[in-house]
Amino acid sequence: MRTTLVHVLAAAALTASLLVVPQAGAAPDPPHTADTYSWRNVEIAGGGFVPGIIFNRTEPNLVYARTDIGGAYRWNQSTQRWTPLLDHVGWDDWGFNGVVSLATDAVDPNRVYVAAGMYTNSWDPNNGAILRSADRGATWQTTRLPFKLGGNMPGRGMGERLVVDPNDNRVLYLGAPEGNGLWRSTDRGVTWSKVTAFPNAGNWAQDPNDPNGYLSHRPGVVWVTFDRSSGSSGRPTPDIYVGVADLQNTVYRSTDGGATWSQIPGQPTGYLAHKGVLDEAGGFLYLATSDTGGPYDGGKGDVWKLDTNSGTWTRISPIPSTSADAYFGYSGLTIDRQHPGTLMVATQISWWPDVIFFRSTDGGATWTRIWDWSSYPNRTFRYTMDISAAPWLTFGANPQPPEVTPKLGWMTESLEIDPHNSNRMMYGTGATVYGTTNLSNWDSGSRITIRPMAAGLEETAVLDLISPPSGPPLVSGLGDIGGFRHDSLTSVPSTMFVRPTFTSTTSLDYAETNPGIMVRAGSFTDADRPNDSHVAFSTDGGANWFQGTEPGGINEGGTVAAAADGSRFVWAPVGQPVHYSVGFGNSWTQSQGLPTGAVVESDRVDPNTFYGVSGGRFYRSTNGGATFTATAASGLPGSGVKFKAVPGRRGDVWLAGDTGLFRSTDGGDSFTRISSVTDAVNVGFGAPAPGRDYQAVYTVATIGGVTGVYRSDDTGATWARINDDRHQYGNAGEALTGDPRVYGRVYLGTNGRGVIYGDRTS
Repeated sequence: MRTTLVHVLAAAALTASLLVVPQAGAAPDPPHTADTYSWRNVEIAGGGFVPGIIFNRTEPNLVYARTDIGGAYRWNQSTQRWTPLLDHVGWDDWGFNGVVSLATDAVDPNRVYVAAGMYTNSWDPNNGAILRSADRGATWQTTRLPFKLGGNMPGRGMGERLVVDPNDNRVLYLGAPEGNGLWRSTDRGVTWSKVTAFPNAGNWAQDPNDPNGYLSHRPGVVWVTFDRSSGSSGRPTPDIYVGVADLQNTVYRSTDGGATWSQIPGQPTGYLAHKGVLDEAGGFLYLATSDTGGPYDGGKGDVWKLDTNSGTWTRISPIPSTSADAYFGYSGLTIDRQHPGTLMVATQISWWPDVIFFRSTDGGATWTRIWDWSSYPNRTFRYTMDISAAPWLTFGANPQPPEVTPKLGWMTESLEIDPHNSNRMMYGTGATVYGTTNLSNWDSGSRITIRPMAAGLEETAVLDLISPPSGPPLVSGLGDIGGFRHDSLTSVPSTMFVRPTFTSTTSLDYAETNPGIMVRAGSFTDADRPNDSHVAFSTDGGANWFQGTEPGGINEGGTVAAAADGSRFVWAPVGQPVHYSVGFGNSWTQSQGLPTGAVVESDRVDPNTFYGVSGGRFYRSTNGGATFTATAASGLPGSGVKFKAVPGRRGDVWLAGDTGLFRSTDGGDSFTRISSVTDAVNVGFGAPAPGRDYQAVYTVATIGGVTGVYRSDDTGATWARINDDRHQYGNAGEALTGDPRVYGRVYLGTNGRGVIYGDRTS
């Protein structure tokens, strides 16, 4: 898909100057000549959950998307692609890539706001923030909040909880989680104060006693909507509606600009209002409700309509919660602003056989479905799907009726009709953004065409990357969608890994001297694939895969290593002892001497040598993984360890961890710390610089107090920072490798922004 990371920013924003950091105690190299990098995504298109799509009500084609772990995007109508907006978020504020809400200003469309923060748990060290931009997300300013926000917490598809007053854009409201209530700004998001008059902070949690602290999350105040027609330009809107995650007291209203609040009489109870959408023209407030906060679940719910003039509530559910046919709640809810009596709603959640979209042209009195049952197991459809832009969306599946592939979607919390164009609709799923541009065909009896609309939106969590010396330039191991062989960095791959299919590929390796041989390990729910193994092999560079046997009790892939010649493999699955196999997993034998939970790698020259790390100790096997012995090396990091052996050099190993970067040239008997590196996330190798015979070394590390992506062409004597402050990608580096064929090219795995690759441009 895309060939540049961003499309509308100045060209200078696509480059990063090199910063040379000499190693402490070493004489610095002569001054480096100017060198710059460009940063782009390896094309996948989608790959993660898009809980919110937000159209500007004033300016056509100004559309934003928010993701739970991958930042925010703006639609580029001319290129039909999404532009990433939060790539500047770095390691210190990595949680800001969790976007729990986004607001676009209808008065001044140049202004956009993000409510940022990924987790309300302790593992996200920072409070949330409001990011504000006056140039459509090209640059941002930050206001830190006194509480956390949960862009990747339960209930993240509810909303929008951050809104701009459509009459007075100095005024913004934010619904906060975890008992923090409703907040307001009167200076365009610069400062915020709690609305003390608001009576209900929303204390519902799916499982208040969850020991992991995840399902005990309280989504709190989840949406705010203004009745623009109740006010006038330049003055705060009097009538405001607010939804709270509370099964009994859900919807509140203010008629005096937020000074006082009251619960709306007669409102429905027993379910959570995921969405509250107001039709100002007709004077109706619509609710989509479900019995949980989602986005993965929801078994009951209803759709309601409030006549704001008479105060009358009417249940207009396409399938009421009391029906025997109800096995889902409702979420994604939208009205056609050009024809306000037309509305649509999505099921929350109908995993089987597929999501259902309902459409009404009479204000919810009657509904039609995007698909209907004919004679079971057959269905009739009001749509066709064209996934040629992202053919992997079949997920390699071959289901039997009534299921089809690709699915319409799942986790569809955002279903939006373009307020300026009744024919365009976009919706988010757990894997991509879909949409149509001929929506009115639905009403005329013709089929609508649904296509991926995710070009430029890359939201995969990358767990491992390999770049072999021959064959494809890159093979990726990804969370949730398995991974791909990338024959092209600029084209969307046709299919993900199948036979066997992993939910997440946790580890990859290839045989250094026979790189067509590859191995991958991964995780999935055994009940879903009882005949599949958690390890797979390829002899043609990842084009085709086959599975071997596996030891008992394995549920998660862990790490796996291939011998330099591909003759054997060592596998360290999560929670189970380390095993080795001679050949392609026909049988496995438990290794001796290496603790459960170790990280394993292979020497890239000697096929009998494998390495392991566990608990700050380094282990080596010289008999093909049969037995491991701890070396005398000491002072190694005890957590966050990643390590790799250097291609073409026996016993040359680099190790990254929370206390720095270390190198061994004697197979791990001893390590020397690279003194200039104070903390290292990962390390990898690529083609050497011209005139050098040692591979370029890449690391995500902290050097000179700056965390970034670095390259060394002289075995760590000096380092060059090759990214810049505009290209940081949050907590990137779980996967990292250079390209052995292209000097300077590095592949960086991110947690929610996909696979990034950098190339020298000078």
